[in-house]
Amino acid sequence: MKPDWDRLGDEYAGSSSVLIADVDCTADGKSLCEENGVTGYPTIKYYVDGDTEGKAYSEGRDFDSMKNFAGGNLEVKCLIDEPAGEGCTDKQRGYIEKMKAKTAGERMTQLKRLDGMKGNSMKAELKAWLGQRLNILRQMEVKGDEL
Repeated sequence: MKPDWDRLGDEYAGSSSVLIADVDCTADGKSLCEENGVTGYPTIKYYVDGDTEGKAYSEGRDFDSMKNFAGGNLEVKCLIDEPAGEGCTDKQRGYIEKMKAKTAGERMTQLKRLDGMKGNSMKAELKAWLGQRLNILRQMEVKGDEL
């Protein structure tokens, strides 16, 4: 299962809404596992919309099953081409409008700056917002002059 889990992590590495992580419950992560009711290994839990309890994942443990679950149940896409920004939060819509007013060069500078921050330590909420902004800027980069 570990190779498929790592592959899933790679698949969602740039996601603005899905974070794939693992914790070693026998080492430094022991207290985190206890707090989250993890008693058997491997255990997969998922958290949605600020849920602090988490839910047990009980579907297939192969890459395709886990990817289908994440894509269908966890991933939230904010697509800049959708009318009225369906799938986007108000904060994301505001960021889209702000970035549309910038030049392609200014957006590229912002993209590089944010991309450089990905490996920095930050709270989960800030990391998610970073991913959301990167997602928006990458879409704008593809669109180029069509904005």
